[in-house]
Amino acid sequence: MHRLQPHHQLTDRGGVRLELTTTANTSPLAIDVEESTEMRIQRLISENPVVIFSRSSCCMCHVMKKLLSALGVHPTVIELEEEEISALPRAPLQDGNSAGVSITAAPAVFVGGTLVGGLESLVALHVGGHLVPKLVEVGAL
Repeated sequence: MHRLQPHHQLTDRGGVRLELTTTANTSPLAIDVEESTEMRIQRLISENPVVIFSRSSCCMCHVMKKLLSALGVHPTVIELEEEEISALPRAPLQDGNSAGVSITAAPAVFVGGTLVGGLESLVALHVGGHLVPKLVEVGAL
């Protein structure tokens, strides 16, 4: 089994660039090249207390990260390719008009292995006073 190990580098724009190199060691962010996208996403959700799955250059993901950082949480952020987004776990639509329909959206945030949803759901959880207790419960705070 081959695994890829992430290495972080600071970019000239002040961000962090993730580079992957082959290694025998494993880490929570290691990628098993034989692992399906669905299995990798499920593993990342279960191994990290707060995970955001995003498209690259997603402004909503940036707002999610800022909100969580302001609370003292530093989420794991995974940028997915367009074809990988369909592998995200799906949440049923909340309105009664769309029976059997589910949504998959990026960005999607998971806290304690549970799908919170997108930016709107994360903000609603925070405004309702339920986000911080949930973050404490899962050990992210």
